Amino acid sequence: VQLQASGGGLVHSGGSLRLSCAASARTLTNYVLGWLRQAPGKERVFVAAILWSEGITTYADSVKGRFTISRDKTKKMVYLQMDSLKPEDTAIYYCAVKLRTNKSYNSWGQGTLVTVSS
Repeated sequence: VQLQASGGGLVHSGGSLRLSCAASARTLTNYVLGWLRQAPGKERVFVAAILWSEGITTYADSVKGRFTISRDKTKKMVYLQMDSLKPEDTAIYYCAVKLRTNKSYNSWGQGTLVTVSS
């Protein structure tokens, strides 16, 4: 599965951005699509994920109530709507994919930079 992320940029604190991720695959059944982020000098961490078939979502505690992950099955797109952004959300955001039976993500997009100014 190949992934292409887009939509990052500079936004003021309290603002919104929507990230998009295009997935190139014959089928995404049995896959999990996720967003992870890496802030400067920190490890990459989980943000949100969605089971492709059922649409069930999970979120990191730090973004619950502010971020929403969704997918468009027809277009094979995954989105991350980010509202009420905070400076601590500044990071490179990666979309990633894994089989639902795997623990780790095994395919990554190139990342898109989100910068939130205070």
